[in-house]
Amino acid sequence: MGRIRLLPETVASQVAAGEVVERPASVVKELVENSLDAGARNINVVIRRGGISLVRVIDDGCGMDRDDALLSLERHATSKIRSAADLQAVATLGFRGEALPSIASVSRFRLTTREARAIAGTEIIVNGGKIDVARDGGEAPGTQVEVRSLFYNLPARRKFLRSENTESRNIEHQLHLQAIGHPQIGFSLIRDDRMLFQLPAAVTLSDRIRDLYGAELLQRLVEISDAASPKVRISGFTGQAGLSRQARTQQLVFVNGRAIESSLLTGAIREGYHTALMKGQYPVTFLFLELDPAAVDVNVHPAKREVRFRDPNGVREAIVRCIQQTLETARAGWQQKFRAPVQPPAAVSGRRAPDLTLRSEVSAPEEAHRELPHLRVAVAGGADSGRAPVPEIVRQALRLDSAGEAPALKQQQRAAKAPQQQFEIIGVLSRLYVLMENADGLVLVDQHAAHERILFEELRRRMEEQGVPTQKLLLPQTFDVPPRDADWIERNLSILQRMGIGIESFGPDTFKIDTLPSFLDVSDAAQFMRKVIDDLKSAGNSASTMRLGEEMIAKSVCRHAVKANDPLRFPEVEKLIRDLLDCDLPYCCPHGRPTMIQISLAELEKKFGRKV
Repeated sequence: MGRIRLLPETVASQVAAGEVVERPASVVKELVENSLDAGARNINVVIRRGGISLVRVIDDGCGMDRDDALLSLERHATSKIRSAADLQAVATLGFRGEALPSIASVSRFRLTTREARAIAGTEIIVNGGKIDVARDGGEAPGTQVEVRSLFYNLPARRKFLRSENTESRNIEHQLHLQAIGHPQIGFSLIRDDRMLFQLPAAVTLSDRIRDLYGAELLQRLVEISDAASPKVRISGFTGQAGLSRQARTQQLVFVNGRAIESSLLTGAIREGYHTALMKGQYPVTFLFLELDPAAVDVNVHPAKREVRFRDPNGVREAIVRCIQQTLETARAGWQQKFRAPVQPPAAVSGRRAPDLTLRSEVSAPEEAHRELPHLRVAVAGGADSGRAPVPEIVRQALRLDSAGEAPALKQQQRAAKAPQQQFEIIGVLSRLYVLMENADGLVLVDQHAAHERILFEELRRRMEEQGVPTQKLLLPQTFDVPPRDADWIERNLSILQRMGIGIESFGPDTFKIDTLPSFLDVSDAAQFMRKVIDDLKSAGNSASTMRLGEEMIAKSVCRHAVKANDPLRFPEVEKLIRDLLDCDLPYCCPHGRPTMIQISLAELEKKFGRKV
């Protein structure tokens, strides 16, 4: 008896504030979201000492009258929802009515606001959650909120704040998110009386990205092609294949204008870049999802950083398809860029400059037999190759006939393409890098990475068309899985069988395996299947039926692709470039490394001092 007591209002407010106000950046986030919901067109943020001493947010939104201003400081008072039904389709950034009272309870707080047509505004001063002053004010139309001495009445919380520089960077990152998510709004940030950035309202998202991250990054982004999903609209920009970072700092995702963190969406982005991204790297992405507010639940996390989708698989598949389609669309422009004809060299002093290039149009017999050593591609069974044997289907994909021609399947595909591809080959550097010239300058092609991509796509296509080679186990093996994994296996038995895994139910939550792909060396079937389930769950329904074999294919082609110091004759170099341009993802090898690097004429002129 008497052990349970009702907390005092002040303590209850501080407990609730701990869920919403984590640091000064949280204050900025909540106040800026309120400004956006109020229809502001310009938002100015001023901070001192990393926001610990002062955070001031000024907007030109609709403002409030005195009654609304006082009511806004009451917990769970909001203008954005009216009933429980409204929580099922939240269309605003804020909706709980917790931000202002939570911030006011842990700071020295000042609110001034005025409606556009009002003669006078309202000024309210709050200390530690208690209103001290409420009077008329003469500020400009809109709302201004000052938050001073954050956590002054909670010294334990204040001790856990980071350094002023770290807190300032967190605030700057938060404003970058809001600026990217709402490019039509002007933003500015002043830190310790120094202007960090001032962003005018932008016409397009690309303008805002250029203002924040520079024109160089914008040039390496590709506009996302909407996959025309009936339930979700996807837009934004994503990095070209090969553009990546070691962290997710530039992987920004917005759902209905709200910046969120979602392992579901980051996994979908990664899957969209499959084999076009190095392991441990993250793509640069500015991804915007627009969907029915009723199809997404934002009332999940106190800080509204996480959301829950009604159809998570549908959203995931739409993103994967969209990223893949964008990379394939960008391929056409990429190919054209490297096929562009180059202007003939200018005459010098009345004489034509010597032509040092090897042109792809040259077809004279003496050019075809230029004194360059023949292409050496080692295949399984060679006495001096020193390489591990590979399955017959691998040997077929890697095999070249005596004339150096591609297999019949590749010949048929090339016959349907344009007979003439215009590109200029200058030579080979260090028996590894093919030097090419295009309209933009110099292009370096890594012959090993290029050949890896060619062989990888050809071998994967052959295995998908002809089927995955399988072998029977001497003794079928059984294994148990958790109920949720058992349900997944039963729903995806056909996919697993197409991947060469002979699997069938053998009792409740028990399965039997009697067949595996011949290229896999599996000692523990149960452990193998658990890894397969995890990989395929993360890959989703869009995963290729060759997902199990892709790692093996990548390793095989890496061993058997042309290496550094493998000299090539000119027809073989020409064929290598042509085959690369015909690939689905010609930008990178199966491990995500770039196959080509462009060095622009402008960059060369800077190196030689011809331009500043």
